[in-house]
Amino acid sequence: MPYRRLPNTDTARIKAMKIALEKGKELPPNKLAFSSKTIVSLEKFLPIFEHNFKLYRQALSSQNKKGKDYNESIRKARIYLTHFVRVMNMAILRGELPAETRAFYGLATDESTVPSFNTENELMSWGRRIIEGEEFRIKKGASPITNPTIAVVKVRFENFIEAWTYHNTLAKKTSDYIVKNCDLRQEADEIILKLWNEVENFHNSLPESLRKTLNEQYGLVYFYRKGELEKVIAAEAQTMTLTNSN
Repeated sequence: MPYRRLPNTDTARIKAMKIALEKGKELPPNKLAFSSKTIVSLEKFLPIFEHNFKLYRQALSSQNKKGKDYNESIRKARIYLTHFVRVMNMAILRGELPAETRAFYGLATDESTVPSFNTENELMSWGRRIIEGEEFRIKKGASPITNPTIAVVKVRFENFIEAWTYHNTLAKKTSDYIVKNCDLRQEADEIILKLWNEVENFHNSLPESLRKTLNEQYGLVYFYRKGELEKVIAAEAQTMTLTNSN
């Protein structure tokens, strides 16, 4: 007899429970290979499990679809902030602005390097410093840096913040469904294990080939061990040869 393998994906779990429920609708209780208590458990649990699985898939799909827009918002914010700092440094190099200008943005006055915007936290932290620093500098009467202006930089930065907030909301939602699905998955496995044990016990007295066929009609899945499948194929071929010769 090949060995039984319980479902190892949520899709397979849902399929196994649905097949069993269909059997429950087709056959009267006295002919059904599992208990009425198990039917009640399936009817109560399956809609909850399937609904949460669909919500998880929808949340994950939304997160993936919006991922491209989110990455683009990061790229644009990083480019505009980088260009702003470079333009400011070039103005200092030309003597149009004093080196002390860098202090408004939290930068070392004697360094012309562009700060790191590689991570989201760095982009967020430096973005706020640069925007607030330039706005404060302008309020003190200094000429604004242009191409890009801080207003344009701010638009790109705020687009990033908005996308970041939405991205994290979707990620949190997906994570919540994952956690809930882990709890439900354990219950699903317990129900399926009980169901399949009942089905196998019900057909236990039947010949092996018939037992396997009937069990599979209830959604049970069997796999042959190494070497077993070859033996089965050889036996079936021999049977067909004897049948044809007769």
